[in-house]
Amino acid sequence: MNDPEKEFTIKLHPRIQEKVSLNIPADTLPSLKKVAASRDMSCEALLKLYIGQGLREDLAKSFSNRLLEATAEILAKHINSEAEISNILEEIQNQTTL
Repeated sequence: MNDPEKEFTIKLHPRIQEKVSLNIPADTLPSLKKVAASRDMSCEALLKLYIGQGLREDLAKSFSNRLLEATAEILAKHINSEAEISNILEEIQNQTTL
C-alpha cells in the first residue's frame, strides 16, 4: 500500500512581494491580534488572508458582471424582445445567486 504522505507534495511558487504601509484604527489592532491568535497565525498573515478573500470575491463579481453583459449583447443579436431578454437575464441571475 502507498504511503499517503508521499503521494501528495505541495509546491509553492514564490511570488514577488512589495511592502505596503497601512494605517488602521488603533482600536482595531487588538481585535486583529485576538482573531489571528485564535487562528494560530500572525496579524500580517490574517490581513493577507482577508485581502485575498475580498479580492477574489470582487474579481468573481467583476467576471460575473462582464459575463452577464456579454450574454445580454449576444441575446440582443438573436432576440428582438427586450422583455424576453430581461426575463432570461433575470432567470440566469436567480440561478447563479448564492
